[in-house]
Amino acid sequence: MTIPFTSTPAIIDVEASGFGAQSYPIEIGIALPNGQRFCKLIRPFPQWQYWDDKAQAVHGICYADLLAYGEDPIAVCLALNAHAKDMTLYSDAWVVDHPWIVKLFAQAAVRMEFSISSLEMVLSEPQIALWDDEKLSVIENCGLKRHRASSDAFIIQQTFLRTRSRMHHSQ
Repeated sequence: MTIPFTSTPAIIDVEASGFGAQSYPIEIGIALPNGQRFCKLIRPFPQWQYWDDKAQAVHGICYADLLAYGEDPIAVCLALNAHAKDMTLYSDAWVVDHPWIVKLFAQAAVRMEFSISSLEMVLSEPQIALWDDEKLSVIENCGLKRHRASSDAFIIQQTFLRTRSRMHHSQ
């Protein structure tokens, strides 16, 4: 039996230059338990050259915008550490988000002061069963642009809370 996750989870979401091993993070967003949100575009390191137009079609961020508006990756790492120090951030796409964050911190030579875990680690089976329908409802109600990191992190966090609430109301 799993112990129910009773607090509001901190959520992380990452948009990337592509989908494969050569890709790198271009935007990171987090939604914290206190309602605070954090989002940064990341200026690519010079050696990060890979770009996939199919990924751009999903997130809508062009390479020129990264160069013009992206922030220094070391500063992004330091800001992430400041916002999420000693926290566990949960990702609904851990298998890709975690390696991208590790790649960012390794390239920046900054020690990561938080951890990332799969959202499934704190979801119950009943929540998983409700997830897709609730997420669509959250997206419709929020009116946020999807596939931008902080919006997606917020949507995931709200979906978690709504599925947990629905579980408790049905008991």
